[in-house]
Amino acid sequence: MTSSLISSRSAPAKATAQNAKASPDFAAKLMETKALLQRASAEFQPVTQASSLGAEDVVITHLINSLQLDIPIFMLETGALHTETLALLERTQAHSRAPVVVYRPVQESVLWFIRNEGQDAMYKSMQLRKACCNVRKMEPLARALKGQKAWITGLRQEQSTARAEVPLLDDSEVSTKQLYKFNPLAKWTWGDVWHYIAENQVDYNPLHDQFFPSIGCAPCTRAISLGEEFRAGRWWWEDEAAKECGLHVKN
Repeated sequence: MTSSLISSRSAPAKATAQNAKASPDFAAKLMETKALLQRASAEFQPVTQASSLGAEDVVITHLINSLQLDIPIFMLETGALHTETLALLERTQAHSRAPVVVYRPVQESVLWFIRNEGQDAMYKSMQLRKACCNVRKMEPLARALKGQKAWITGLRQEQSTARAEVPLLDDSEVSTKQLYKFNPLAKWTWGDVWHYIAENQVDYNPLHDQFFPSIGCAPCTRAISLGEEFRAGRWWWEDEAAKECGLHVKN
């Protein structure tokens, strides 16, 4: 199941004004999400939130802080992020009750990749794009998750066909990685996410106001147009079915 972002380039407005529209059962979803986060904190320590500082992630961080849960947050600073994302990272670190830890790629690996494949290698082939993701995201992610029993993500069923079956609690990789994955917003709509942001005045990435529903590295993210899917702006030169960096792909 997929859904298009409701927006129009010709009528710019705040993302909250454009998108905030709660589902009829939003209150029940919010209660379920809070209960799931409380369970993660109580029963699955050590647990951490993975945040890209996108709309979903800032909602989860706000809930973790407002519920005063013992859940630290980590961010992958790939070295290729938008300046707006980096500014939001600084603000989040300054104001978050929960600690926000930043993981960066091994600089030597980044320099080796650029020297051998070029600064724009990701546009040349899917293989090279994924290799870049491995250097900038996957290796730092492995360090961030080392020793964790569970992690929390902002995956939603509505985001793409590949994520349509995302469960609230994913235990499919416990046998191989001894790691649980919580997806507390799995059932939320885009309107639910922005309703929460608007109601609670949550700080968010201003790129969302410029029609970036999904925000990753700057070279690999663009704004979307009316009628395009949520993740159409990610790796837009590739096949739709392949639009994952590897963070949420099961082996």
